[in-house]
Amino acid sequence: MLQQFVLVVHLLLSLGLIGLVLLQRGKGADAGAGFGSGASGTVFGARGSSTFLSRSTAVLATLFFVTSLSLAYMASHRTVVAPKSLLVQVPAQQTPAVPVTPAPAP
Repeated sequence: MLQQFVLVVHLLLSLGLIGLVLLQRGKGADAGAGFGSGASGTVFGARGSSTFLSRSTAVLATLFFVTSLSLAYMASHRTVVAPKSLLVQVPAQQTPAVPVTPAPAP
């Protein structure tokens, strides 16, 4: 039950992370690209303040990694008791009581 809940949260986080990454602009799409230079980060400084989209992407990525690790932990520590031998799984077959008679001599 808990594993299914974490899996659904993991799926929603992944879809949100994909959406946020697609909404963001690349570094070359800033104001410096209009001046003909490819390095737009050097026009107004090396690094501007992080935007809401980049911070929320970082938060979603962190939560995505946490759910990934928790799903891996849950999968490796299952409490299902599996039989240790194939003989335990197969029920004992009973043979019918058929008298053994020797074949007649010619």
